[in-house]
This record gives sequence, structure tokens and C-alpha cells, in this order.
Amino acid sequence: MSTEIDHQPSGLPPALGAYVIWGFMPLYLIVVASVPPFEFVAWRIVWTLPICLLIVLVRRQWSDVRAALSDRRAMAILAASATLIAINWFVYVWAIQTGEVYAASLGYYINPLLNVVLGTLVLSEKLSRPQWIAVGLAAAGVAVLAAGALTTLWISLTLAFSFGTYGLLRKRVSVGSLPGLTVESAILLLPSTAIVAWYAASVNGSSFDDSLWLSLAIMAGGILTAVPLLLFAIAARRMDYSTLGFIQFLAPSIVFILGLTVFRQPLLPAQAVCFALIWTALAIFVWDLWSRRKTKPAAS
Repeated sequence: MSTEIDHQPSGLPPALGAYVIWGFMPLYLIVVASVPPFEFVAWRIVWTLPICLLIVLVRRQWSDVRAALSDRRAMAILAASATLIAINWFVYVWAIQTGEVYAASLGYYINPLLNVVLGTLVLSEKLSRPQWIAVGLAAAGVAVLAAGALTTLWISLTLAFSFGTYGLLRKRVSVGSLPGLTVESAILLLPSTAIVAWYAASVNGSSFDDSLWLSLAIMAGGILTAVPLLLFAIAARRMDYSTLGFIQFLAPSIVFILGLTVFRQPLLPAQAVCFALIWTALAIFVWDLWSRRKTKPAAS
């Protein structure tokens, strides 16, 4: 067992790729800000499925998709994970479009702590003493920030729990990353198509017909949805969930900086304290991982 783990590809590169893309996602959402959040999430799903099917075709993973479709337990888990990610998308898009950038950022600051809890309690993962110190510092930072954002805390908690539970389900289901994402997109296709059709029949019509530029931007949402989710699913299957959670601090930190620089939101003292504590915690966590990996060959 240990030999398999040692030779398993690292989950760090796909994790970093996913979180960097998600961190800069608010910049993309500025481009499609005229699209109602509910309609935009539906379009994301509609255009994500073709991307997934194309990659499945290239990688010749149709047999894996068929195996997932015939597995009742896997389908039940993927139906639940699909519902959770759809909720997460809608709340996130709505938060960014309504100017609640810091609330969205806080949600993904809470999420890594939730991942640590789920990793230790559900998956029986172990943390070292320095890592627990890092968790404590990060929790203190999040608590400071949450205390100053009680009116929008529901946004942050919804984002944290929906994505945290989504990742846990994807880690536990016995379906590959790409086939799983393909099945999730297929499950959500029917309600998404219904939402798109409803908007098209409304007085204002479909946003997809507004302009060629906006239509292309909406279509690009499929790529920007499928790629990071696929990278995340790959990372979740290769890494300890608690470690993956701490790397996730990268995404909300990018969103936090975008809130200051692009969205021109004021920096409050509580936010500055939170930022300092979380990055101190991240430095401790990364240092501990690096030092243990450096001494591991000598111990063996």
C-alpha cells in the first residue's frame, strides 16, 4: 500500500491549477455580469457537458462513464455532488455580481478549515502538531473576519459547506475524475436546459442572444467550469483532504486581493488581521509538509 502511495502522481500541480483559476474567476464574472445568476449557472452546465464529452472522447473513457451510469451507489453520490456544486455556483455568482466579494472570499477561507475537520473526522487523516497550530491560527483569522460580516455570513457558510461536502463526496466515490464530472454535468443538464428555455421565453429573452461577444463569453464558461473542477477532482483523489484544504487558501486570497484592487472595496482592520493570520498559518503548514518530506528518505 505504501509503495502505491509513494509512486502515485502528485496532486499538488492540479490543485494549484484549480485554485489559481478559481481565484481569478471574478474577473471573468465581470464580463458576464449582465447575465442573471440563475441563467448564467444554467448556461455553465449546458456548455460544460460538451467539453467533458470531448475530453472523454479524446481519452477514450466511455467505458468508465458507462460503468458509473450502471453503478447505483455511484450515481446516488454523483447526484448529491452535482446538486451541491450547482448550489455553490449559483451563490458564488450571485455574491460576486451583487458586490459581496469579501463574503465569497470568506466562504473559501472557511472551506479549508472544514476540509481539515472532514479529513480528520471522516477520513481519519492525521495532522502533526505544527499543522494543528496552523489550523488554530487560520481558525482565529476566520473568526475575526466572520465577526465583522454577520449579515453576509450565510453566503460564506453556504459556499464553504456546499463545496467542502462536494469535495468529500468526490473523494469517496469510486469513479474517475473526468467520468464523474461528465455524469454530474449530465445529471444537471435537464433542469439547466429548462431554466435556459424559461429565460428565452421571458420578456427580456435569452442573454445568449444579446451579442456575439457575450455569447462567446458564456460559452467560455464551459471551459472555465470543466477544467478547474477536473483538476480539483484529480487532486482530491491524490492528496490528503486536509492538505488539499490548506492549499485552497490560495483561491480566496486571490479573490481578496481582487476585492481590494479591481473591485475597489475598502480594507477593514478585521480583514487585515484575518489575512495576516491565515498566511502565517499557511506558511507554518507548508513548512511542516516540506520539512517532513525532506527528512522522510533519511528515516527510511
